[in-house]
Amino acid sequence: MRRDVLELRQFYASELGRAARAMVVRKVVESWGDGRGLDILGLGYATPFLHPLRPAARRVVAAMPAQQGVEVWPHGERNLACLTAEDALPFKNALFDRILAVHALEESPDPAALLREVWRVLAPSGRVIVAVAARNGVWGAAESTPFGHGRPYSRRQLGELLREAELEPSGWTRALYVPPAPWLARWAEGFEQVGSRLWPGFAGLMLMEAVKQTFAVKPKGVRVRARVLRPALAPAPLGGAPVSRAPAGSPARAPLERGPERLSLQATLAVRAFSGDEAP
Repeated sequence: MRRDVLELRQFYASELGRAARAMVVRKVVESWGDGRGLDILGLGYATPFLHPLRPAARRVVAAMPAQQGVEVWPHGERNLACLTAEDALPFKNALFDRILAVHALEESPDPAALLREVWRVLAPSGRVIVAVAARNGVWGAAESTPFGHGRPYSRRQLGELLREAELEPSGWTRALYVPPAPWLARWAEGFEQVGSRLWPGFAGLMLMEAVKQTFAVKPKGVRVRARVLRPALAPAPLGGAPVSRAPAGSPARAPLERGPERLSLQATLAVRAFSGDEAP
C-alpha cells in the first residue's frame, strides 16, 4: 500500500526531509545538468526534486499514482501535476527526454509494468533515473520515513528489473549516508562526505540511470512453397532416344524370337528343293 501524498509532503517539509531532498537533487543535477530545453517527467512523488530543473527545461510534468493521491504543484502557479494509473500513463509515446522516478517502484504492485510504461513514454536515447531505498541501508528499515515502506532493492535487482523493461543501465550512485534521525539532519552534509569514502555500502538510497535504446528490426525470412506447373509435353531426357513401350497385356518376347508366321509359297518350294523333297 502506498504512502498518502499528505504523509509524503509532511516528511519533505521536515528538516530530515529537506536533507534527503538536497542529497538527491545534487546527484540528479550532476547527471542531467540544468535540463535545458528538455521535456522532463517526475513519476511517483518526485516534485521535491524537480524545482532546480524547471527554469531551464522546456516542459516539466509530475505524474502521481492514483493509490497515493495528487497535490497541486507548483504551489501558487499553474498546475503541472496529474493523477494517473501506474500501468497506463496518459502521455504520448516517446514524449519525454528525461524521467525521474522517486517513491515509484518500492510500493508499486507491478514494478515491471510501471517501467514498461516508462519505456513507452521515454524518447529514443532518453534517460531515466530511478531512486529507491537501498537493501543494505538503514533508511530501508526506518518506518518513520517514506523510504522504510515497500521493497528495497540491491544494485543487481534494480539492474535486472530495468533490463526486463528494455532499459539499459548506464550508471549508478549512492546517496543519503546520514542516519534517519531528525536530530542528525543538520550534519547531513558531513555524513555525506565522510560516508561516501569510509562506508559506501551503507548509503540509504541508490540511484540508477538507464537509457532507452531502440534498434532497427530486420524482418525474418519465411519459407513459402512455390507452385511449379508441369508442361503438357515434357521434353525427352538427355542421353538417349525416346523408348516406345509395348502395349499392356502383350506377352514378352526374346529379342530374336520368331513368331508363328506362315511362309509364302515361293519360300516353301525353295526350301524343299534345297532339301531334296519333291513338290506335292
